[in-house]
Amino acid sequence: MEVWRPTNDGDLTEEEREHVMSEVHLGCPPGLSGPHFSRFSFFIPPEVEGASTTKSILLDEDGDLVLTRRPKSSMQSFSVTIQHNITSSIPNVGLQVWRAELLLSDFALHKMFTSSEFDGIISLELGAGTGLVGMLLARVAKTVFLTDHGIEILNNCVKNVGLNSEIFNHQAAVHVRDLDWMKSWPPTTSIEESSLCNRYSWTSSEIEEAQEASLLVAADVIYSDDLTDAFFSTIERLMSLGSEKVLYLALEKRYNFSLDDLDVVANGYLRFQSYLQDEDKFEDTEIHSKPCFVGKSIDITQIPQYVREYERGNDVEIWEIKYKR
Repeated sequence: MEVWRPTNDGDLTEEEREHVMSEVHLGCPPGLSGPHFSRFSFFIPPEVEGASTTKSILLDEDGDLVLTRRPKSSMQSFSVTIQHNITSSIPNVGLQVWRAELLLSDFALHKMFTSSEFDGIISLELGAGTGLVGMLLARVAKTVFLTDHGIEILNNCVKNVGLNSEIFNHQAAVHVRDLDWMKSWPPTTSIEESSLCNRYSWTSSEIEEAQEASLLVAADVIYSDDLTDAFFSTIERLMSLGSEKVLYLALEKRYNFSLDDLDVVANGYLRFQSYLQDEDKFEDTEIHSKPCFVGKSIDITQIPQYVREYERGNDVEIWEIKYKR
């Protein structure tokens, strides 16, 4: 992640003065301001294409094969157009595309192409940013909630939903909603749904539906201790309500020298791990005294790279996290 300070920053806060650039955007001119459009191409390997057609085999009541027409979205390649910024202040990093977001996209697509696990589900993405992962899920999901905080990020996410609606399954409902992790779940509901200021507010029925989500996803939301604490506070409340849920979280470990530790550390990563019980060790324990998160790291070498426009590197991870009530 590249960092620099813009000129004429006298009236800005420290966070607003410090601008960052995602590794995905390296090679782009850092002085380029305003929205930029990138097309991300997704290529389906032949062996995965075969698996995706196998999962669709159905038999009728007489045991005869039902030939289903392959959906338009199941081509060997397709593309998604994303509006994003090349750089941003730290509070607006959701305006950029990040490496962990592309890794999680690979993971979601692999699940969709090799199983029916995500078919017809309700999904909620936390810290959705550009909305890429959630929009890919809308290829097969029933309902997708894309959540983030900040009007500029939410407006940009809505723009991307409009740009890519043709890849959604025709029955999918996609909602862009404000979710502030510094406030407790459930969020405040809106009565005046037509009001512009309430455009990203929740209705009571949407909150009820979100609580029945079986899938939560999040990418690149672990980069500070305070944010990590707020994130786990939100998902603890969310995962303790409604149906049983699983969270797939992709992160990138970014190393910086810490004056407190006098060592090079990955900001937020140790705090993230402190919230998790090892799933394998947890299963060996018959009794757990209080609710807790259990997690395991997923072997990403087993996930094909469907997105060509990035290099994974060695510092990205995906975790499967559950909440044991």
